Amino acid sequence: MATHTSTGTAVRTNVQKASMAVGAVFLLVGVLGFVPGITGNFEQLHFAGAHSEAMLLGLFQVSVLHNAVHLLFGVAGLALAKTAGGARSFLLYGGVIYLVLFVYGLVVPQDSAGNFVPLNLFDNILHLLLGIGMVALALVLTKGHKAHA
Repeated sequence: MATHTSTGTAVRTNVQKASMAVGAVFLLVGVLGFVPGITGNFEQLHFAGAHSEAMLLGLFQVSVLHNAVHLLFGVAGLALAKTAGGARSFLLYGGVIYLVLFVYGLVVPQDSAGNFVPLNLFDNILHLLLGIGMVALALVLTKGHKAHA
């Protein structure tokens, strides 16, 4: 849990700050996925599936489901940042989920029904980097510290 200074202000650990930052970025990306102009081909935004041709920043294929997952990850990152243990869990297990999603994106053909999120090459690269980054933050920022739930 965050400790408090003599003025009553919360002092957050670095892992809590990282969880909050990652959560905030996920929230931002989730919202931006619903903004025409920032998301190209917005009229092609579908609930799910490879047929959703909306492109966040012109690179990342998104759908309503994809954006909703980003929003949920954002909320989870902020909520779990209340404790160091929760923040570590969000970064570690969230990172593992993104690494699994990266592998899934490599295995499932882009034009198949299995590509329900949907994912493209840029999404796959980003998921790899997110997975590595989140796991690294969880491990590095809590190394030598006992995380409390």
